Amino acid sequence: MFLADIGNSRVHIYNEDEVIHLSHEEAIKEYANQQLRYITVKHQLREKLECLEKWKNISELIKIEGEYSTMGIDRKALCLSHKNGIFVSAGSAITVDVVEEGVYKGGFLLPGLKAYIEAYASISPALETELNLELDLNRLPKTTKDAISFGIIASIKTLIEKHQKDKQLYISGGDGEFLSTFFNNVLFDETLIFQGMKNAIKKERTDV
Repeated sequence: MFLADIGNSRVHIYNEDEVIHLSHEEAIKEYANQQLRYITVKHQLREKLECLEKWKNISELIKIEGEYSTMGIDRKALCLSHKNGIFVSAGSAITVDVVEEGVYKGGFLLPGLKAYIEAYASISPALETELNLELDLNRLPKTTKDAISFGIIASIKTLIEKHQKDKQLYISGGDGEFLSTFFNNVLFDETLIFQGMKNAIKKERTDV
């Protein structure tokens, strides 16, 4: 059985060995006849997905004690992967959530790295640049590129570490591997959402 996290622009499919990233069209074409359980934030696809007989939406199973009504299904799944920790998803937005003993304690959202870069460019053409992927936070920058990169990464790092303290930090998402290099006591794992989905399915079977 396959698991899928259907986002706004891509579908992430887990086959127990790896996570495969496809467009919506590619995923439906290639996996239409496969047994698949999914969660989705792409509500515009709902009718098309419901026509796929072997696909099942398990969003109603994704619940965590302490959640709030408008909390994203992907964030809840991420938080279900482990009973304790601080969970970061670094994608189009950066979400940060804290879980203690299986109870959701709260969290916050930041722009994604791409959004930060675009925000600087919108201020002035002189600030249009790319992120320095080899940034050293132990040295004050002496170039515009490094100054912008430093401001972005250092502010994200400081805010996350304020709430991390001695907690295990779990990071997922497209920019997660890069972001994880700036932290201690950190684990990058792109399967975290799927681990949460599996835990929710297991709980349903146990409760029945």
